[in-house]
Amino acid sequence: MHGSHWQLKLTKMGYTRPTTTTKDMLVGAPLPNHGKTYTVIPHKDVIDVTKNLLDNNGFRITKELYRANMNAKVAQGVYHLASTKDEEMGMMFAWTNSYDKSTRFQCAVGAFVNVCSNGMLCGDMANYARKHTGKADHDIHTQISSQIKSANKYYTKLIQDKENMRKIFLPKKQQAELVGRLFLDEEIIDASQVSCIKAEMKDPSYNYNADLNNAWTFYNHVTHAFKKSHPRTWMSDQVKFHEFMTAELLSQSGLHQMDKNWIDANGNGHVTDGTYGSAGVLSQAIMTGSDFDADMEAQEYDDFEEFKI
Repeated sequence: MHGSHWQLKLTKMGYTRPTTTTKDMLVGAPLPNHGKTYTVIPHKDVIDVTKNLLDNNGFRITKELYRANMNAKVAQGVYHLASTKDEEMGMMFAWTNSYDKSTRFQCAVGAFVNVCSNGMLCGDMANYARKHTGKADHDIHTQISSQIKSANKYYTKLIQDKENMRKIFLPKKQQAELVGRLFLDEEIIDASQVSCIKAEMKDPSYNYNADLNNAWTFYNHVTHAFKKSHPRTWMSDQVKFHEFMTAELLSQSGLHQMDKNWIDANGNGHVTDGTYGSAGVLSQAIMTGSDFDADMEAQEYDDFEEFKI
């Protein structure tokens, strides 16, 4: 779309849908002026800090992906990183930033599936969200650095989760039930994503080297649909779904081992029988606080969700 790459067709409400864009478009997006209490975190600074820290820590970026919405007022960056540890999945680093008070700055280490670029995140990898106040523009360096230093540990954990899901038989009837719960109960996916998942279950777009009646295949059908998620919710959608799968499948099968060093939001250690409980307590501890804070920052933008696709 050349010079107007991130300027999509306006919706009936006058807003734009998320789309892939370029680094130059994000860098050139006009900065907001929300008064003295709001600290702007420029997309350019996030991009520069992320790429410099990845390089300084020995990570080689193989691909850069950027998405934006509403004239780049909400933006997302995803970096695929070179890795030889797993043939199917590479490592990734992702961030989300906004200029419109709709969400905090967020960053996380995760993984992506080589064949389709589907993302993979879980709670302890996406537990940082910085409100746009005070020295937020300076704090991002520390937080991005902290995530990157733990990258190999997080990546190894996701590889293990993937291998565990491969061991679980998940017939289509149960897959359909899970899709219904993700839509009606958990509200992680919307109607368009339900349609996308249904189509993938019938005729997959990619070969995941697993049977159709397999938990790993189903996982990828859902994360494929997350490509339709708004940049504002993409990271939390990934986390909530991963913890949903952890609670519903991995824990019940006894395959998902708990991190013995994990401490919840109240400072309580959780080591029971070596697996997560059926309530998926890790994501609840992390996401409840994150979602609450994001809602506080978005109080002037309560109708933003109307434009999620």
